Amino acid sequence: MKFSVCLATGYEGLAYPIPFCKPQELVTTAQLCERLGYDGVWGNDHIHTQDYVREKYPDQIPNFHEPLIALAMIAQATTTLRVGSAILVMPMREPVMLAKQAITLDQMSGGRFALAVGIGAYREEFLAWAGSRFPGARRGDMLDEGLECFRKLLTETPASHDGEYYSFKDIEIMPKPVQDPFPLYIGGHNMQAVERAAQIGQGWLPGWRPFDEMAERISELRRRAAELGRDPAGIEVAPQFSLHLGKTVEAAEESYKKSGLVAHRVSLAYTGRDPKHQITGNLVGSPDLVLEKLATLKEIGVDHCAAMVIAVNTLEEFHEQVQWFAEEIMPKVG
Repeated sequence: MKFSVCLATGYEGLAYPIPFCKPQELVTTAQLCERLGYDGVWGNDHIHTQDYVREKYPDQIPNFHEPLIALAMIAQATTTLRVGSAILVMPMREPVMLAKQAITLDQMSGGRFALAVGIGAYREEFLAWAGSRFPGARRGDMLDEGLECFRKLLTETPASHDGEYYSFKDIEIMPKPVQDPFPLYIGGHNMQAVERAAQIGQGWLPGWRPFDEMAERISELRRRAAELGRDPAGIEVAPQFSLHLGKTVEAAEESYKKSGLVAHRVSLAYTGRDPKHQITGNLVGSPDLVLEKLATLKEIGVDHCAAMVIAVNTLEEFHEQVQWFAEEIMPKVG
């Protein structure tokens, strides 16, 4: 099982206080993760303050950093650490430029970049970005068309597309990615995301769900992949869990409840995940309990705890948690 950490590229106000860290500290945190033996670091994608964050912090604006640029800086400052997006909001990205950016990051990192994409958690953010450009747009349709465009641009020369949302003609993009196949992960925990991953993903990167529901979706992913003639083992199952260790179960739960992730989980309840399960459904607990949870996740088919969100309120606590997990948990999981 692999482990990766999600950096605070776009988590101020949502998971962390405002301010949380300086942009340069994203690089130093990534270097720490590399020294500790993590597989990679991932960056999430936000450009605009969410409604509930504005209500929570009426006098402060969160600092959101563009993830691909941040990951490029990190790749330059590391040697073996993988870098990825978790997730990039594809409906807010123009496919031709996104393909060029992804290929360039892949090339310049020596094949250490993975791209996870989804529709984005907050529709109000999309509407603020889109303005009047896409009246009545369905983000799921934009995601599907964007994925079609992206895959064409990575593999075809020239590439053309004329669709409902995107259009380009005879685009020639060279070079192509170092990695073949390019690691395209599908973000999202609903059944539409499972289907997309089964059809075209090299990985599936859902948000947390209760473990029994996660097991059901993993089984469905594998079933559909086989039905579609794909090797199910070739699709990495890489859920994004929250992480918070405590010396005891009670201490971990009490400390977790003081983190900004609690309100964030409540704001996402509309996605079908009951916030009352957020402690049992994530890597929250004593080291022994977290090891038990990881054994369960490994048994149901999780390959990679990707982009783990560290549930803390300061950067110092963030570093303490990633070091504690690396030293006490990772060697016992393998």
